Amino acid sequence: MMHWYGNDINAWGWLGMTLGMVAFWGLLGTAIFMLVRPTGRGSQPSGPPPTPEQILAGRFARGEIDDTEFHAKLSALHAEVRS
Repeated sequence: MMHWYGNDINAWGWLGMTLGMVAFWGLLGTAIFMLVRPTGRGSQPSGPPPTPEQILAGRFARGEIDDTEFHAKLSALHAEVRS
């Protein structure tokens, strides 16, 4: 004999279906989040920040500035501030 109340399920059936639905959507959302988010700390640079000379050398290496501008800016960085 089936333990149904007429043609409907009882409160335990509704509770089970509700918990199952919440668990399913929670697991699906967690799986999507884990696939989309960046992994680890690989995107963050390690070590101290670059010095102004390193930034200037990087711009020169990429071709953003030419030789004369590089040397002018480098000498300006190394010049002492006079009061």
